[in-house]
Amino acid sequence: MEAFFIKTPNNLLMPASYHDQKLLKKIKVGAPVRMKLTQIRNYEFHKKYFALLNLAFDYWEPGGAMIGTGIEKNFERFRKDCIILAGFYEQHVRLNGDVRTEAKSISFHSMSEDEFEELYTKTIDVIIKHVLKNYTDEMLRSVLDQIEAFE
Repeated sequence: MEAFFIKTPNNLLMPASYHDQKLLKKIKVGAPVRMKLTQIRNYEFHKKYFALLNLAFDYWEPGGAMIGTGIEKNFERFRKDCIILAGFYEQHVRLNGDVRTEAKSISFHSMSEDEFEELYTKTIDVIIKHVLKNYTDEMLRSVLDQIEAFE
């Protein structure tokens, strides 16, 4: 279980979102909890990155071999493919000699703020090239700003 908290002026931690609040409610009052505290990079920017991915995923129409096969779109696979196409990946040689490409982790402790900002910019390029082909960088950023204003 992972949840995000915000420190208040009186040194208390409050859940950062409704989802985090729901997770906290699952813990019984008075129950001991072990916490590993990590100060995260810009949480709002992290949410904006997922808004970008969600927008693109909603518009993405898989083609080719998927048509008529009953195979469902998968957000996690889409997210990882965007990260790989943006150039943030690791490659490993498998036992049979094949090379496996895996998306780099975007967890707060695995990627710096600067690297995450670069990923965000390059992900926009990937989405414009592969999903929202009629958009420009500026148009897509404007749509994201509008989505963020409603959240």
